[in-house]
Amino acid sequence: MLQDALARAGYPGHIIVACSGGPDSLALASVAAYFARRGHIDGHSITVGAVVVDHQLQEGSAQVAAETAHVLQELGLAPVEIRTVTVAGEGLGPEAAARDARHAALEAAAGNQGAAAILLGHTLDDQAEQVLLGLARGSGTRSLAGMRPARGMLLRPFLGLRRADTEEICAIEELQPWHDPSNSDPAFARSRTRVEVLPHLEEKLGPGVAESLARSASILQLDADYLEDVAEATFASLVERNGQELSLPEDALRALAPAIRFRVIAKAAADVGGQQPSYQRLLAAEALLRRQGSAGPVELPGGVSVFRLSLAQLEDLTAAGGPAAADKGTPVPRRGARCGKLVLRPQKPPAK
Repeated sequence: MLQDALARAGYPGHIIVACSGGPDSLALASVAAYFARRGHIDGHSITVGAVVVDHQLQEGSAQVAAETAHVLQELGLAPVEIRTVTVAGEGLGPEAAARDARHAALEAAAGNQGAAAILLGHTLDDQAEQVLLGLARGSGTRSLAGMRPARGMLLRPFLGLRRADTEEICAIEELQPWHDPSNSDPAFARSRTRVEVLPHLEEKLGPGVAESLARSASILQLDADYLEDVAEATFASLVERNGQELSLPEDALRALAPAIRFRVIAKAAADVGGQQPSYQRLLAAEALLRRQGSAGPVELPGGVSVFRLSLAQLEDLTAAGGPAAADKGTPVPRRGARCGKLVLRPQKPPAK
């Protein structure tokens, strides 16, 4: 699996393994160490380093990191770095904040070592849990597609292995993995999914649930990629820019299939500095196209306002010589609206 992943990545010359000391990442490190000792994959030279991220979230985490680094050095990985991070306490949930801090540390380590790829030890079980969590949140295709085998520098060669397989690798290699107590802490939704939900589904629905969920993620990745490509091309063909704001023609938007229309609006919001809107916020913005009720503005996360300009108002603006009259506080005329525009603009920063 690792050999195939590195081949698809173009045989990077130096890679690093992200290792927490748990069975998944430790098993991955031991497999990577085999190729490090050989010095090549399919005749392509390779060296393997490692990074251990200490999140400082548990007592004794520094010792766990130091012991893990020692094991990695014994395996023959070099260089081995320990990166200590501070997890943000505001703005994000604890899991998301820890993930962001970890990824920043991994990218910094890759830059320091000159690595072209970062190996992560996620397994099929992790993928199944990701899909279940997405279902519980009512997420769309992109979220239900789960984790990708490759995304930028990040490679996940073990997505086809069960967690029991990584534990077996550790046993065969006589490695003693560290078991993170947070993985069984019911305070975290992912831990409850791992310890309670997925085993319950396996018990009630029969074995193979995890494999089926992971297979669904693989199928949805193909669908999500296709929809993303179509939406990107459509957005590029429709968008009109005016300073910091942009607009999309009303008739062309309404003619799109809903799956593409919502994605185009979301892309427009991101383009002017917004965040990914929730489905409810996208519905509110899309409803402006039906000319029912208010013409806006609709507020989207990240400080983005969306409003509709009718053809009549656009003609008035052209006659007046500029967009100033279309400020979001100006009512939109109800007359003669045949083909207007959906306008997105960043909100003005609050006065100090």
